[in-house]
Formats: sequence, C-alpha cells, structure tokens
Amino acid sequence: MARGLARDHDEKRAALRHGAAQYFARHGFDRASMTGAAKSCGVSKALIYHYYPSKEDLLFDILDDHLGALVEVVEAARSEGIRGLIRAVLSAYEDADAEHKLQLDALSVLPADKQAPLIAHQRRLVAIMSDAVSAEAPALTPDRLRAATMTVFGIVNWFYMWHRPGKGLSRADYADLAGDFVLGGLRDLT
Repeated sequence: MARGLARDHDEKRAALRHGAAQYFARHGFDRASMTGAAKSCGVSKALIYHYYPSKEDLLFDILDDHLGALVEVVEAARSEGIRGLIRAVLSAYEDADAEHKLQLDALSVLPADKQAPLIAHQRRLVAIMSDAVSAEAPALTPDRLRAATMTVFGIVNWFYMWHRPGKGLSRADYADLAGDFVLGGLRDLT
C-alpha cells in the first residue's frame, strides 16, 4: 500500500522552493547544487531529493509556482486597468526577488517541455498588460503596442532591479509614480 502525503507536504514544498530559490539566485543556477540547496534550506539532501528528483525539477516548481501565482494576481487586478496591474505586479514581486531573478536568468536552462508552461504564464501576463495598454491607447499599431507593453514591464522591473529597501520611494509610492508615468506617456502617444 502506497504511503499517503504528509499533512505538511505542501508547506515543506513551499519552504524548499523559497529556500532553494534564494540559494540558486545567490549562487547562480548553473553553479548551484542540490547539496547546497538542501544545506541552504536546512534539510538533508535525501529530503530534498524526496520532493524533487532533479535540480531542474526543483527550478521548474519554483518558477511554475511564482509565475502561476503572478498570473492569478494579475487576472484578479485586470479590471483595475494599468494602475491596478502595476500595483498588483509590484505587490506580487515583494519577497520574490530570488524567484524573479531565476525567471530572468535560469528559465532558459530548462528543457523545452518544461519551458513551455512557464512561457505560457509569461505570455498570459503580457497579454493582460497589453489589453490594458490597448484600452488606454487603442490607436497603437501592433508593433508599438508590443513595445509599449514591454516598456511597462521594464518600468515595473526597475523596482526589482535597482531599488534598495529603505531608500527612496516605497513600493506603493513607486507603483503610483509608475502608473502616472505610464498613463501620461500613453496619452502622449495617441
């Protein structure tokens, strides 16, 4: 008879995902090991392998959880327009810097079959933002709409890439500034 899942199975997986994401982001996925991830998480190598048969499976789970949660947040905020989407993305990125770094740096190391669902999440995020940009600037050509949409993500990613905690604007204040900046820029494009 197969053994059932432990009551804390989901919590353990979440803790492993978060701890391993921190370790992978800090050391670089290509240079990181499962032994190092286990040590960073404060668990045995055997335990981490109990949950994840490979480093790539662990990376996939980290990114799938991160991007899936981000899609849910953005879907919920889509009726709030660009301002709401920017706030939602910035809020979802809070405490997820490592996961976001891995999304940018390590997704491409996964085999194509593991990349596909993650890329689908990314495309969904872009489509939702593109709809919001188009609603504000309906006359944009497809090329300009894509460029404007990706510019919004660039503005949002500034906070993750260059902002230092405790210095400058808070995340909420930056979300307001970014919303004003994007909406003002889109008005000038039409």
